Amino acid sequence: MGKQVRKQKKSSIIAEGFFRFALYLCAIFCIIYIGKSAYDFGYEIFNQETMDTEENGRDVTIVIKEGDSAYQIGKTLKKKGLIDDAKIFVAQEMLSNYKGKLQPGTYILNTSMTPDEMMEIMARENTEGQPDQTNTGGNTKEGSSEIQDGSSSSPKEVDESSSQEGGE
Repeated sequence: MGKQVRKQKKSSIIAEGFFRFALYLCAIFCIIYIGKSAYDFGYEIFNQETMDTEENGRDVTIVIKEGDSAYQIGKTLKKKGLIDDAKIFVAQEMLSNYKGKLQPGTYILNTSMTPDEMMEIMARENTEGQPDQTNTGGNTKEGSSEIQDGSSSSPKEVDESSSQEGGE
């Protein structure tokens, strides 16, 4: 009877050791998976990549409505093929200089732009090549691409004529 008790103890010790080993192994795999996921998320936030190269980029018109959140804007950008993930766009917006500055309107964005470049345009800090943003009364809103001096030339023509006058 004494040998039978010892055999049960040995088998329970072996089973307990195997269970602990399996538990530690699962914990290690979980930690590695969580760490890899966190690294990938952070990498996507700070290493802003474009969807297309400069040569293959295409213009896309988007409309941001009054009261749209950063997540809703991100979903719109994802749907139009400008970004990969709306959640990453929200994190990028929160960590950027444009936090809370994205304004409603119609914008022309390109698939070769980084999210920061898109946010710069949507915050109306860079309005080159953007459609006019006019009120119902016909007044131009701040950030419009309309030339303020009333001439009919485009911004590119104005830049070219000013560089020719400078004797370059």
